[in-house]
Amino acid sequence: MAAFEAAIAGHYGIECDVRPSRDGAAFVFHDARLGRLASRDDKLADLDGATLDCLALPDGGMIPRLSTLLARCGGQTPLLVEIKSDDRDIAPICRAVAHDLASWPDAPVAVMSFNPRAMRWFARHRPDQIRGLVVTQQGKGWLRGRIERTLALWLAKPDFIACDIRDLPSALSRRARARGLPVLTWTVRSDSDRHRAAVHADQIIFEIAHG
Repeated sequence: MAAFEAAIAGHYGIECDVRPSRDGAAFVFHDARLGRLASRDDKLADLDGATLDCLALPDGGMIPRLSTLLARCGGQTPLLVEIKSDDRDIAPICRAVAHDLASWPDAPVAVMSFNPRAMRWFARHRPDQIRGLVVTQQGKGWLRGRIERTLALWLAKPDFIACDIRDLPSALSRRARARGLPVLTWTVRSDSDRHRAAVHADQIIFEIAHG
């Protein structure tokens, strides 16, 4: 929450990652396992919400629920929610996110995911929700990447795409912008990244390290 507080104080929008607890609550956490940041190495999805609520992070804070972050944003701070799930069944985390978002119908919030089936779920069950597809070419061959992206775009029918900054410029980003589909790019950390993004993307997801 300290990073989110800093973003709000600086009048920035926020990007966060969410994962499901065992009992179907959306928690703001990037990794599948807790070990890098918490005192135990369980998978987050194996623990219930009450247990996760009690786990302290290195800065003394707790792992926030998405509902807590939404309340802190108060319907004013733009929020980009990346849905992460290691299970084939993406419905539980999508339902959890949709449930939390329903309490803030007018908030400036968009959802996105690498998993096109998550965005397809929102297209079917919450069609007015702005949604995006996260893509990367890293670690993939040209043919495999093109096939995967084509299928993912067909499934997700996104309102925007979020491209890996390392992939820009790309044929995908050029085609998307030509069609009027906004291109975000992640994760911008340097001046050179920022200059590249200014030419080849419409908005950045950036990271500033604080000591």
